[in-house]
Amino acid sequence: MIVDTHAHLDDARYEDDLDVVLQRAREGGVGRFIIPGADPKNLLRAVAIAEANSDVYFAVGVHPYDMDAFYALDFEAYINHPKCVAVGECGLDYFRLEGSDEEKEREKERQKEVFLSQIEIAKKYKKPLIVHIRDASRDAKEILLSSSAEEVGGVLHCYNADEELLVLAKNGFYFGIGGVVTFSNAKKLLHVLPKIPLEKLLIETDAPYLTPAPHRGERNEPFYTTFVLKKIADLLEIKEEKIEEITTENALKLFNIS
Repeated sequence: MIVDTHAHLDDARYEDDLDVVLQRAREGGVGRFIIPGADPKNLLRAVAIAEANSDVYFAVGVHPYDMDAFYALDFEAYINHPKCVAVGECGLDYFRLEGSDEEKEREKERQKEVFLSQIEIAKKYKKPLIVHIRDASRDAKEILLSSSAEEVGGVLHCYNADEELLVLAKNGFYFGIGGVVTFSNAKKLLHVLPKIPLEKLLIETDAPYLTPAPHRGERNEPFYTTFVLKKIADLLEIKEEKIEEITTENALKLFNIS
């Protein structure tokens, strides 16, 4: 069984054929699906999908790009739901900062504030974190270490291959590997992949985004974890069955599901 630890099944691009997408994944060996929280306006759909499918779970959280919605989100209305397994995706993303240097710094501080608040919620309710980091490795690492986030641990979703973040493996954090590993220009990730402890490795799609080869340019979907699995096995020179076994065990442990 493969676990897709990060698939935005609540995205509008699945509205017409979600059942078909899920069935195709199941037939391909994907046995569990986790819908991350990103934009709270999709949260009710995520909950409905999880309630309708025994193998689908969800997380509650706010992506850095949607941080203005954080203060209006009633975490307590969702976090104790039996299918809620994590807080996130939360984190830092400095890729699209705009304005003057002063405005960019204010934006960074707001992102940090919302990130820290979600870490505290995760600790309060004893849920792991789904962490998004883009162009902000140093700040994110410092926040995770200084806030005692290791109390709950989590996953660095779509791990950005920054070796500086590998230290978090010793602090309860896992590393989500998705379609980027199949890209011809992913030299940095290919270099760092063998340095990730196997017991901290997870598979994800980030569907409908970041579709792996040979389907780049198409809508991503959980079935394509099979391409990610094969590429990881080839790179690490470990049998696919072993990678599948290890990553599934890791996912079930982190998210406390069976």
